[in-house]
Amino acid sequence: MMRTYSFLAIFLWSCMFHMIHVMPSQKRTNKHSSSKRSTGLSENGGKTLHRTKRGWMWNQFFLLEEYTGPDTQYVGKLHTDQDKGDGNLKYILTGDGAGSLFIIDENTGDIHAAKKLDREEKSLYVLRAKAVDRKTGRQVEPESEFIIKIHDINDNEPKFTKDIYTASIPEMSRVGTSVVQVTATDADDANYGNSAKVVYSILHGQPYFSVDPETGVVKTALPDMSRENREQYQVVIQAKDMGGQMGGLSGTTTVNITLTDVNDNPPRFPQSTYQFSSPESAPPGTRLGRIKANDPDVGENAEIEYSISNGDGSDMFDIVTDKDTQEGIIIVKKQLDFESKMLYTLRVEATNTHPDPRFLQLGPFKDTALLKISVEDIDEPPVFSRPWYLIEVDEDAKEGSIIGQVVAQDPDITKNAIKYSVDRHTDLDRVFNIHSGNGSLFISKPLDREETPWHNITVIATEINNPKQSSQIPVFIRILDINDHAPEFSKYYETFVCENAKAGQLIQTVSAVDKDDPPRGHRFFFELVPEFAVHPNFSIVDNKDNTAGIMTRRNGYSRSKMSTYLLPIIIFDNDYPIQSSTGTLTIRVCACDSRGNMQSCNAEALLFPAGLSTGALIAILLCIIILLVLVVLFTALKRQRKKEPLIISKDDVRDNIVTYNDEGGGEEDTQAFDIGTLRNPEAREESKMRRDVIPETIFQIRRTAPLWENIDVQDFIHRRLKENDLDPAAPPYDSLATYAYEGNDSIANSLSSLESLTVEGNQDYDYLSDWGPRFKKLADMYGGEDSDRD
Repeated sequence: MMRTYSFLAIFLWSCMFHMIHVMPSQKRTNKHSSSKRSTGLSENGGKTLHRTKRGWMWNQFFLLEEYTGPDTQYVGKLHTDQDKGDGNLKYILTGDGAGSLFIIDENTGDIHAAKKLDREEKSLYVLRAKAVDRKTGRQVEPESEFIIKIHDINDNEPKFTKDIYTASIPEMSRVGTSVVQVTATDADDANYGNSAKVVYSILHGQPYFSVDPETGVVKTALPDMSRENREQYQVVIQAKDMGGQMGGLSGTTTVNITLTDVNDNPPRFPQSTYQFSSPESAPPGTRLGRIKANDPDVGENAEIEYSISNGDGSDMFDIVTDKDTQEGIIIVKKQLDFESKMLYTLRVEATNTHPDPRFLQLGPFKDTALLKISVEDIDEPPVFSRPWYLIEVDEDAKEGSIIGQVVAQDPDITKNAIKYSVDRHTDLDRVFNIHSGNGSLFISKPLDREETPWHNITVIATEINNPKQSSQIPVFIRILDINDHAPEFSKYYETFVCENAKAGQLIQTVSAVDKDDPPRGHRFFFELVPEFAVHPNFSIVDNKDNTAGIMTRRNGYSRSKMSTYLLPIIIFDNDYPIQSSTGTLTIRVCACDSRGNMQSCNAEALLFPAGLSTGALIAILLCIIILLVLVVLFTALKRQRKKEPLIISKDDVRDNIVTYNDEGGGEEDTQAFDIGTLRNPEAREESKMRRDVIPETIFQIRRTAPLWENIDVQDFIHRRLKENDLDPAAPPYDSLATYAYEGNDSIANSLSSLESLTVEGNQDYDYLSDWGPRFKKLADMYGGEDSDRD
């Protein structure tokens, strides 16, 4: 049976901390052991086994962390009654840290802590112990479990969750207003002593703020703290363990506190009176200056609204607020006049737009100031009696007629004389003019409403004593209509009548237009000219809506007798004086189907005799076809005609002269051949195409060695030239001598027929056709061999 021996030191240690640890895991171990014992009974055939009493007693239930002694810490001793002291038993320790942190003497069962332990890393270790017979390896006692707890010491200082706290609180807050809560934690055991009991205190920041020693809540300690006096505060908070007692560890943090603004200050003008001046010519909207009321608050608490509370110039001036600078801008509201009033007095008020009801008892959150604005006199330009003028005049008004008058005067006290003129940029045709003294407008040229219904001119008024002072006014002149144009057809009408038309049939509807614009609108009347008042073929019906219908008066019309009718129509208007015009309507006679749809109006259809029979038409067509067949056969036979060969006999191998039935233009003919190339070979173009032959195929010209670089050909030409120079029967200078000599550098086979006699069979020269237009003549000469034989 296993048991533990108790020592006096362990008893004293337990009394010191008033703690007795009962391990629940041991109970579980005992149950497990009992289960094993029950199994053992059944296995031994029902024999009764008496369980031997055993017990554990440890020298230490607790180990101190961070042990720094010279020896290892003694944990306890493991012993069993089966151990006779002869060394046959072996003690084994397993579990948390066994073999590394905790080691056991396998002979004696003494357990020691091999390393320094840290409770903050691990505070509890669960171990299992057993005793084994060295010889048989059999376990003499069931495995037992026990727990080792690490006792805490105060080795960790409190640490705040943040190094720096940031908080804000409204200014003028009451005493005790919560600002922020700081929190510090201690890694030591809170259940053991006061190592983890933290107490808060202020090291820096008094007397403005305080801190709750237990909760760490920072509060205000002074009343009515003003942001305008001081905005930023830095408070240092200390957290100390051991309940704040001497010897405890501590940590600190910094709390940055900002006082936020409230609207506790009204706006104030730095001066009571402001003076401004404005020229009387300043247009409405002119800014005269700025004023500003000071407000020590910030943000929306410093927003100010400016207004004019009273004064004799409240209708002449206005004040607006600049939202960016919180300034009041004085603006001219109406046109000023020095002659009417020279000085204005205004009272301006500045008011906070967001007052705080908590501070209304401090007084009204607004202030007033006095504005004095003086008007400066300047030499003003003339002023017209109206902003613009509208004049109406008949288009038949005579030249020199006065159509209206403009009036302007000098607004200054001096009342200088005024002269008038027309801005010729607005009247380039000089249709109108003006009397410089009284401003009367009159006509200089005839008017035409249909050409220009409106005239927009500008009249200039200028002071005689000071020509720089002038003003302009627009004058709109409307030309009134006079009935001076006759109506006419609205468009050109293409009218036709069917040969099978019936009497009373509508063939055309006509309308009219008039360039005039009568006030009551247009009204047109249509009728035939008196000479055709009773027309035997057509009549006109007025539709009373400015249109008229052309009607037929008889049945049937014949193109053979008359293909076109001319119908003159008179068009009247109803204005005064009455205007009329005559328009002629051209009516063509056309062939139509039974539904009245036009089929043909051409006169060519009448050329065929009326009595031509169908058989005659067929005979005419057959003759035309026969003629066409003969022409086609003649053309085909002509194409099949044999071509005369250029070489009469293939046996004639001498140099042959081929004669062409065309004449060149001599040296002047630059389109056929460039004679300069023969005279100066150096100047010829390397890839120049022939200009007298249209190229059939675009191909890449092979670069060949120049003739003057070919020694063999060069010697040959020199010899031939020398022979011709010495021959008195040589041809003229400008003759072309042709020699059947190819040279040694040609990549093509010989084109000569000298060797053709030695070759059995006929040669195929069809490949010459693939060499391009330069070899076309050779292709025709040698390619036509079959036809020559025929």
